[in-house]
Amino acid sequence: MSSPRPLSLPAIWNMSFGFLGIQFGWGLQMANMSAIYQYLGASESDIPLLWLAAPITGLIVQPIIGYYSDHTWTRLGRRRPYFLGGAILASAALLAMPNSSSLWMAAGLLWILDASVNISMEPFRAFVGDLLPERQRKVGFAMQSLLIGLGAVLSSALPWIITHLGVAGGATPDSVIPRSVHLSFYLGAVVFITAVIYTIFTTKEIPPDSTEPRGELALFRGIWDGMKEMPSVMRRLAVVQFFSWLGLFCMWIYFTPAIAHDIFGGAPGSPEYQRGVEWGGLCFSTYNGLAFGVSFVLVALAKRGVSARAMHRVGLLCAAVGLLSVGFWHRPEALMISMVLVGIGWATILSMPYALLANAIPSSRMGFYMGVFNFFIVLPQILAATVLGAVVQHLLGGHAMPVVMAGGASFLIAALALQFVPRDAAPLPTPS
Repeated sequence: MSSPRPLSLPAIWNMSFGFLGIQFGWGLQMANMSAIYQYLGASESDIPLLWLAAPITGLIVQPIIGYYSDHTWTRLGRRRPYFLGGAILASAALLAMPNSSSLWMAAGLLWILDASVNISMEPFRAFVGDLLPERQRKVGFAMQSLLIGLGAVLSSALPWIITHLGVAGGATPDSVIPRSVHLSFYLGAVVFITAVIYTIFTTKEIPPDSTEPRGELALFRGIWDGMKEMPSVMRRLAVVQFFSWLGLFCMWIYFTPAIAHDIFGGAPGSPEYQRGVEWGGLCFSTYNGLAFGVSFVLVALAKRGVSARAMHRVGLLCAAVGLLSVGFWHRPEALMISMVLVGIGWATILSMPYALLANAIPSSRMGFYMGVFNFFIVLPQILAATVLGAVVQHLLGGHAMPVVMAGGASFLIAALALQFVPRDAAPLPTPS
């Protein structure tokens, strides 16, 4: 593939815009799925296992999509066919999710939604490496972080906004899931596919050097060889990524039930619990809004040459303090202080590890290694799903707040592990 030329900020915005839609899907999922499960009859100890199918699917989908996107060239391009296919499937799952009539229907739709979002998202990470020169990659990933923050702000707060615009937020005659959640998921489906189509139509791709078809044997051999030849920088970043995302999953799975129970004093189905759920969505919107604002700062700092490692370390330490402080508040408004700190960390988690990684992997394997790198998002999710439910039920007496605080400790470990990652990684040669 020919060497990419520098792009203007508007062009980087266009190539990243699809992430607004992708994060709309993620934001609705993360802020509402635990509550949807409880509306359908799940207990707090059941919630982690109901999240389990999605990450297991991710372990399979991510490297395969990454590998094939490295070796694809069609009239639509290299990565863009995957953007579009994933967006269509994810939008369909978003439309169906609030109409779930049982726990297992909701869990199955989450599996489809998670897999579909990954089909769109993994090639988007490689897109930056394809189209931007090394010196602009921090800017590219920071721009993705900016759009992710914007999408997450809007999606996380949608049920709260819709309720406060006068739409009845309670259950509908045909569903125990509130009307505000129904409308939020419908709007999310429209935003998801519209944003992805915008990037497809505004950004052209650079043809790869080789477009030869790859069969199943080549797929498995390529994956095996790629795993054996994983760069040392990627191995070290994997530890940071693992503990960063373990902290996030502790928050995403249990933050809303924890505050609805401990701060609002509600039980599932009660008005107090619903207010807690809506406030949890507003908290998620706050940290995502902060991430949106911080992303402008990251773009500016990246253009001035500040190292990705330094920015990420500050972000992880802020996120650690943010989650550790959640258990000390007694008023809902005080949670916003914690969310501001988490938002700073979230902005760097979304961008800086990928900037460090993109400069340390060969361009011909960009999609594959970006997919493999996300193993270290999926593996902590599986750990959280299989272990946290038992911990909450048997060790914590059904109280989820200590798990949220444990997420803060996980962020501290990630910040310490970052010390072993080189400040600047040199790009590797493309394998023959």
